[in-house]
Amino acid sequence: MAKGKGRGPTPKAEDRHWHGKRQKARAVKNAKRTGTPTVGPSGRKTAAPDRARPARPAGARRANGEVPELVTGRNPVVEALRAGVPGTALYVTSGTDERVRESIQLAADRNIPLLETGKNELDRLTDGAVHQGIALQVRPYRYAHPDDLLKGAAPLIVAVDGITDPRNLGAIVRSASAFGASGVVVPERRAAGVTAGAWKTSAGTLANVPIAQATNLTRQLKAYQKAGCFVAGLDARGGVTVADLEVAAGPFVLVVGSEGKGLGRLVADTCDMLVTIPMPGTAESLNAGVAAGIALYEVSRRR
Repeated sequence: MAKGKGRGPTPKAEDRHWHGKRQKARAVKNAKRTGTPTVGPSGRKTAAPDRARPARPAGARRANGEVPELVTGRNPVVEALRAGVPGTALYVTSGTDERVRESIQLAADRNIPLLETGKNELDRLTDGAVHQGIALQVRPYRYAHPDDLLKGAAPLIVAVDGITDPRNLGAIVRSASAFGASGVVVPERRAAGVTAGAWKTSAGTLANVPIAQATNLTRQLKAYQKAGCFVAGLDARGGVTVADLEVAAGPFVLVVGSEGKGLGRLVADTCDMLVTIPMPGTAESLNAGVAAGIALYEVSRRR
């Protein structure tokens, strides 16, 4: 060690309190002790043990679906319970409000544990979100493998590209269920996943329509092609209308893009064909969920 003037040996950088390793070690120690995520040296939160951090605020998610989600607020919670969103715990600070009482009854009917808690504790669990004294914890969704959707002699698979709103995903899943699709494939990154919002919009159909995550959507579409599937992308540039898709009678993958940007370039180039929905009206585009429903209806007529 170097010697300072009259102050004894100078400590190494890694022994100083401000060093990254020291800060990270303290963050991990505090997270284990308090059960609360602690901001480490990089600005990222250090995760607390699972028992102490049961959920994230509503709308938060991770691509791998490992972290539970919290639906907060009296109206969102009661609506989620009415829609059959799979809750694992209902946190309540008081039961005087009519919507809170209904939520408690719905949770009891579905054997969802009721946990009475204080406002400060609920503030901590929700990371300071507005909760109005109630929060529903939703279990992490277990995604299927994309190959699991290749069921039967002529599977019908829906793949989504660029869909970031969970409500749009839920609407697409609902249409997929209505028209007999084997399942839905979503990208693992930069895309909507199965959240409480998706559950609500799907009207419970997420319980019987498997959702798979693809690390790389383009590569997965190529894998489906190798498995014998015809891949058609729904796009305004398509030269064939969905009503004329004779190939839809066999193994088929319908790719739906976002309302604003449509299909990504690589995804569009990978498709065997681009198909369109004729729109003689004044609207320039359709909501992704609506477009998927129309296209799947036409596909189902061929099957």
